[in-house]
Amino acid sequence: MGSEAKCTAHMNGKSASGTARLETEVLQFRGEGLKISIAFKSMTSVETKSGALRVTSPDGIASLDLGPAAEKWAEKIRNPPSRLQKIGVKPDWTASVLGVEDEDFLRELEASVARISIGRAVKNSDAIFVGATKTAQLDRLKTIKASLKPNGALWVVRPKGRPEISESSVMAAGKAAGLVDVKVVSFSPTHTAEKFVIPLAKRR
Repeated sequence: MGSEAKCTAHMNGKSASGTARLETEVLQFRGEGLKISIAFKSMTSVETKSGALRVTSPDGIASLDLGPAAEKWAEKIRNPPSRLQKIGVKPDWTASVLGVEDEDFLRELEASVARISIGRAVKNSDAIFVGATKTAQLDRLKTIKASLKPNGALWVVRPKGRPEISESSVMAAGKAAGLVDVKVVSFSPTHTAEKFVIPLAKRR
């Protein structure tokens, strides 16, 4: 989602000017003396009034003076994109999945693309999803990349908060494979997915 705005925020008797950011699953604000981070799932109400976004959660009531953007932010919070929407799945895709054991995701993907290959990367894949739990498993990215369409995407799906496969190690592995990282999404409550593509100059 990644929306950002300069504004004034109010919460629990404190007010500050700073930067508000709307991520895929959380509303954040950073200002002098006031920091706010509220997960969508913890919000009990989302309202707008006179250009202010008003969010209620167990931590209290947060109000952000966003002006015309307030209603747009409220709508994004009320109707967050699905996992497949965040990934950008299209019905004409050929998708390959290797090592991703999320059964719900496999069912969602199979129902949404033209062709799916599980366990093997097929030639001219629009997207390849690679599950990994250790950095050593990322050595195969360069080989897997050969099965991508020039404008395709390779997604690395990894557990959150695991030192044996950190974000920096995934980024380094993608770079070593000749790919560039362009996006990170929350894949599930337990996993993150990093998106890599072939650089424009190297597409044929």
